[in-house]
Amino acid sequence: MRPPKPVSVAFWLYVLAGLVLIAAFGYTLTQQETVAQALIDLNTTENLDEEQIRSGVSTLLWTLFVGAVVFAVLFALFGWKAREGARSARTILTVLAAITLLLQVLLFPTSVPMLAASFLAVVATALLYLPSVTGYFPRQGPPAGGQR
Repeated sequence: MRPPKPVSVAFWLYVLAGLVLIAAFGYTLTQQETVAQALIDLNTTENLDEEQIRSGVSTLLWTLFVGAVVFAVLFALFGWKAREGARSARTILTVLAAITLLLQVLLFPTSVPMLAASFLAVVATALLYLPSVTGYFPRQGPPAGGQR
């Protein structure tokens, strides 16, 4: 059975959201020296030297990049599963979209790429809950015979 059009569009929006995340944090990774220098210039703590700041920036940016890749893979994987009609995939995508939105609001409120990725994920999630596609994600009832 072919997935409804909103479910197919949602899948591609999730893929796009993941690609935006990877591109944004990949670009930030290339700006490692600029970020480190800005933090060194802002540093007022005597017990933090330049090397510690540079090391911390490097670790943080690589962690954010790996996190973006993980989110992109999860968006694609569960987006594909949702295309196949898996109700649990829809639930997981809802949680991932909520986490992306929270990260955007709490940690990156001025980041345009994070805002774009969050927007794409939220729109994709909304498409999965449209009344026209509810029948595509059937409820799982108890097994036949009423036994568990």
